[in-house]
Amino acid sequence: MWRRGLLAGSWPDRRPGLWRRCPCGRAGLWGNCVKYQLRYLLLPGVSVAQRCAAAMKFLLAFDFDHTIIDENSDTWIVKCAPEKKLPNGLRNSYRPGHWTEYMGRVFVYLGDNGVKEDVMKRTMTTIPFTAGMVDLLGFIGENKELFDCIIVSDSNTVFIDWILKAADFHKVFDEVFTNPAAFSSTGYLTVQDFHSHRCAKCPKNLCKREVLKEFLDKQLEQGVSYTQVVYIGDGGNDLCPVMFLKKGDIAMPRQGYTLEKKISQLAQNLSPVECSVLVWSSAIDIMSYLKLLIKE
Repeated sequence: MWRRGLLAGSWPDRRPGLWRRCPCGRAGLWGNCVKYQLRYLLLPGVSVAQRCAAAMKFLLAFDFDHTIIDENSDTWIVKCAPEKKLPNGLRNSYRPGHWTEYMGRVFVYLGDNGVKEDVMKRTMTTIPFTAGMVDLLGFIGENKELFDCIIVSDSNTVFIDWILKAADFHKVFDEVFTNPAAFSSTGYLTVQDFHSHRCAKCPKNLCKREVLKEFLDKQLEQGVSYTQVVYIGDGGNDLCPVMFLKKGDIAMPRQGYTLEKKISQLAQNLSPVECSVLVWSSAIDIMSYLKLLIKE
């Protein structure tokens, strides 16, 4: 049954077992042209064809660092620094929950030491993708009619844009939610907080739960309600959006990383997450699940 506020309704002449062509063009049981019953999808201004398309859509929400790429993009940039390291004073200036402010100071240091945009770009585009991720993103790109795909990351727009475009994966993703970054007129990279929020569980610059909720609400206003939300991540700041997921959704934490450990701890404390959990070690594991999903 459709969730997230969709109302039940009735379609005419949908007697059990009546075989005919759905108005969307699909042949099948009337009112059940796909596994999910379209009679629950009644939205003003949304055509029947759009309803059928929405019924077959899955949302894939990805973290970026240590999920899509196999490194932390913010620490990788240190390779551009003199002797490929930061001064102790700068390195120790980080305060928990204030990572974006810290990275702003790192970018000032790089600029002060003459590190130019082209050097940074060449360095960032050498970051390896996680094992199997190239195959997974290729598969998603070939099946975009079934998958909407977003990134929710504590990296920044410049790094993610460079990396995705260098590998020609930028068209796989419908939206990227991350800290806005840009080069100043003096050639320094600058970064800002993505937003402000009131979530006590998340760093001050980004609550991924709030981002996911706002995206789903916006999509629903446009007549898109997803059959399933799949959240793929690794870090501690991915737990907040995972706890937002509902029964029927899937959390996919990377094996051996903080998110998997936090989800396991919740289960041990008899307060498990509501969604299903599927651990992955290679993106091939994720692709295998998605292939099964679209065959159902």
